[in-house]
Amino acid sequence: MNFDLRVPIGILFTLFGTILVVLGLTTSQELYQASLGINVNLDWGLALLVFGLVMLGFVFRSNRKAHR
Repeated sequence: MNFDLRVPIGILFTLFGTILVVLGLTTSQELYQASLGINVNLDWGLALLVFGLVMLGFVFRSNRKAHR
């Protein structure tokens, strides 16, 4: 049995990051006045999305090396 914890972590962070990026792109700027005009949803969504994709990239890279 070959269970790699990076797969569900990568999927989870990619999904949450995608949701936050979409939310950050579609909400109005008035919502972010309390946070000094910083679009927190977009910033953290991008961070989560990048982290999730890096985790999934590690999985695909390790699978490619295992099949050689």
